[in-house]
Amino acid sequence: MKIQTEFPFTLPRGYVDGEGNLHREGVMRLATANDEIAPMKDPRVQVNPGYLAVILLSRVVTRLGDLPQVNPRVIEELFAADFAHLEDLYRRINTQGHSRLHVVCPGCDKKFEVEVEASGEQ
Repeated sequence: MKIQTEFPFTLPRGYVDGEGNLHREGVMRLATANDEIAPMKDPRVQVNPGYLAVILLSRVVTRLGDLPQVNPRVIEELFAADFAHLEDLYRRINTQGHSRLHVVCPGCDKKFEVEVEASGEQ
């Protein structure tokens, strides 16, 4: 059995770079223990613990559109909806190891799993 370690996503709004190009498609990888521990040493996190999510996402988002790299500045400049989307994806893949959700049919009460596409909504 092969474990899925990378998860494609589409941002709801998209990152607009300095030249006005829109970047929506990306890839997030599973976090390592070091990904969660190392940012705690960052002075920006020590001053503002809320900054932890910015550093963490910049470590695990491996691709965003055609950008050469995803760094904390890119994550800082995301629209709030895109930032929330990435935080949600991070939680799902790192706590459950996949992007499936357990759901219940409202009509027949049957329980099943659905694979959630990590695509943004317009």
